[in-house]
Amino acid sequence: MSSFRFIHAADLHLGSPFQGLALKDAEIAAVFVEASRKAFSTLVSQAIDGKVDFFLIAGDVYDGDWKDNKIGLFFNREMARLERAAIPVFLLRGNHDAMSVITKTITLPANVHEFPTNAPGSFRLGAIQVALHGQGFADRSATDNLAIAYPPPVAGWFNIGVLHTSLTGREPHAPYAPCSVEDLRSRGYDYWALGHVHEFEEVAADPLVIFPGNLQGRSIREQGAKGAVLVTVKDGRARHERVIVDEARFGAVEVVIGAEDDANSILAAVERAVLPLAHDIEGRMLALRVRLSGVTPLYRDFATNRRQWHDEVQAACHRCHADIWLEKLELRLTAPALSEGTATGAAFDLQHLFAADALPGDTLAQAQDLVSTIALRLPGGIGAGDRPLEVTAEALVEEARQLLLARGGGG
Repeated sequence: MSSFRFIHAADLHLGSPFQGLALKDAEIAAVFVEASRKAFSTLVSQAIDGKVDFFLIAGDVYDGDWKDNKIGLFFNREMARLERAAIPVFLLRGNHDAMSVITKTITLPANVHEFPTNAPGSFRLGAIQVALHGQGFADRSATDNLAIAYPPPVAGWFNIGVLHTSLTGREPHAPYAPCSVEDLRSRGYDYWALGHVHEFEEVAADPLVIFPGNLQGRSIREQGAKGAVLVTVKDGRARHERVIVDEARFGAVEVVIGAEDDANSILAAVERAVLPLAHDIEGRMLALRVRLSGVTPLYRDFATNRRQWHDEVQAACHRCHADIWLEKLELRLTAPALSEGTATGAAFDLQHLFAADALPGDTLAQAQDLVSTIALRLPGGIGAGDRPLEVTAEALVEEARQLLLARGGGG
């Protein structure tokens, strides 16, 4: 059996709008949009420089239907670069670029081979004795176990299964083409190239079953280094290594403050927490969420001067690195407990009136209805998704409760 190398990528999500970031800072959102394209261009360049034998994309090339042909033209340009380097590409459609979702098309170069969507199909590379088997999505929803219908392996060849799937479940990803690792093993293949899950994961070692993760983080839920996988096969055995290509990142830190901390010491603690991340981003922009938690007599000041504190924390981040942008300041603070002997009547009454467990039972439902109403009025589909305001209704209710307590003297 020949020795060869290939790139396994998935979940490019070209054209992802980064709508949550756009609400906060359009310029930062534009950086992340461009980062998605740069990441893919970098991966293509590394494939060409490394002279890989072929290139796999296990679903979700696009984020959804195109507004115009710009995204299609960009992908075509990168595929043409691979064609000029004599590198074939094998791709299948995932839930975001299913046959029923993408209505526009751009004719791709002859080196691009797409797996069928109506049934499993196979491609063979005779020179290196590799067989690739896969089935893309015809519709955005795929609830059937597609893997068990994949064809038998080609005897004596290295067989690769390509599938866009959530396996038996990977939170927070919705279930698609559900199957088990044993279902995959039953096909007798040597490697499974999976897509759909945005975190890198080596699911199994025998055979190798891998989610490469996405190329570029798209929200605070997708933190850390992102990229693809380079697989090297020698004497029928595969080994893999991650290829990190992301151009911008999301991160989060939590700073616990105490009752003795004043404003200066709090900001110094933020800098200490952020500084290690500044050393790791290596020229990338970092969209950072900072959570402050703990008990502080400054509780009221935080609640009533939230914008000022946001800007002070942003300044602390910039003192660590010029390219760290505060994606959100999250406050999980409480006021020091008030005793009956020290509390004013109004403050003490408010503490009880607005206690988290004393709020009316329908408060959360009313908040969710209000969020839905606001989301419908946001422009350009910004409010689409499970968290249209990038925060849960529970968090919004808690923030309102804290603000009422602070302004009423309960802090």
